[in-house]
Amino acid sequence: MRNRRVAFWAALVVAVMSLSATVEVSAQNSSVNAYSPYTMYGIGELGTHGNAINRMMGGVGVAWRSTQMVSMLNPAGYSAMRRKSFILDVSAEGYFLSNRQNKYDTTGAYLRQAKNAKNTVNLREIAVQMPLAKGLGLGISLAPYGSVGYSMSSVEESEDMWGNIGRVMYTYEGDGDVTEVKAGIGWQPFKGFSIGIAAKYYWGNIQHNYASSVSNDYVGSGNYVTAIGLHDYAISNFKFQVGLQWSIISNDKRLLTVGATYDYGGPLRPKVSRTVIINDLNSTVVEREDERGQMRLPHSVNAGVMYQDNKFTAGFDYQYQNWGGDNSLVESADGGLDVRYTNTHTYKVGFEYTPNRFDVRSYLRRVAYRVGFRYGNYYQTYGGKRLDQYAVTAGFGFPLRFLGSTSIDAGVEIGGLGTLASVVNASGQRIGLIRQNYVKVTLGISLFGEDYWFVRPKYD
Repeated sequence: MRNRRVAFWAALVVAVMSLSATVEVSAQNSSVNAYSPYTMYGIGELGTHGNAINRMMGGVGVAWRSTQMVSMLNPAGYSAMRRKSFILDVSAEGYFLSNRQNKYDTTGAYLRQAKNAKNTVNLREIAVQMPLAKGLGLGISLAPYGSVGYSMSSVEESEDMWGNIGRVMYTYEGDGDVTEVKAGIGWQPFKGFSIGIAAKYYWGNIQHNYASSVSNDYVGSGNYVTAIGLHDYAISNFKFQVGLQWSIISNDKRLLTVGATYDYGGPLRPKVSRTVIINDLNSTVVEREDERGQMRLPHSVNAGVMYQDNKFTAGFDYQYQNWGGDNSLVESADGGLDVRYTNTHTYKVGFEYTPNRFDVRSYLRRVAYRVGFRYGNYYQTYGGKRLDQYAVTAGFGFPLRFLGSTSIDAGVEIGGLGTLASVVNASGQRIGLIRQNYVKVTLGISLFGEDYWFVRPKYD
């Protein structure tokens, strides 16, 4: 039974991703957080970690210590909280994505360029941070980790298929999200040095749906029915993160900090339900299987340095993720086009400039101006081809009152993933890869509780 099932799905995936596929999807609006054929495998498209301020500065923040901003990237930063204070951070994100792919015929000659687009708006993250004691802080956050979203269709153009059956249509769809809930503590055992530990809970549901149907049955017997395959991945697992920060320079004028984190990855072991249905009058289930999947998270190392003074903040982060260490080939597409996991290296740089946060005359001089850049590689390869990804970011922080830390943060990220280059599969067919371009618009609010929020008023 297992061999027949593997053969069935291998044939179906090959057909869905065949060179002759005609993929045409118009612009849509949805709550799905991703819309990319690259999310067909694994945990999907990975979100940029951090709050709105981090993301406007290219994603830097491993070494960022602040008494007035949540530390979502390093639990050691929780220890920077002042006593009798409180921070709540919330943001939403608009995502505008376009895909392009060059199409080729069976001889490898260029045919045309297929395009599609997607627009979506979603809540991005919620984070809370508060002090527990002097030098000891608590942080809790909820944010997306991975998102799956795609919808494709193809028409079988094999002469043998047309001659014996007729026109066969394949559809391949998927959606779902994995959310990360993080809770941890940060402790400063002595001035300038902090450590932290956090538990991370991952939960979510990812669905992959396959279907094949026959229409315009000119030569067949007319007895063909639609075959539907449903794969459901239910994810629920814990992982851990440890971090440290060391302030090399720390005085009233400037702060220079180095930081690092280590994320313990490993198996997620999702509950996987696989169902094959024949869409006859009774919607007959021909196969049903429940098992544990082999989905994994990478072991990840992040290191960074951050400089801060009254006007200027600059940071640099490096991230290494060991995606390829324990992950093997999940599936193949396009007649033997290998899809493999690979280790990733990501570089981030960001800057913030505030002309004069104490200026009582000019509001614009109290506004924070931010820019950043990020570059790295995607965690999967297609036909041995590595996919690069980049992002340019910019934004503003608008304080809501003089000498207050509560602010509204707005920004934009413009980036890309993939390439219009082509690869050759095991059958000798030329396959065009997909080039994605996107724009993300972020709006966040950071609410900071000043000391007087926690003082009980007294009356004479």
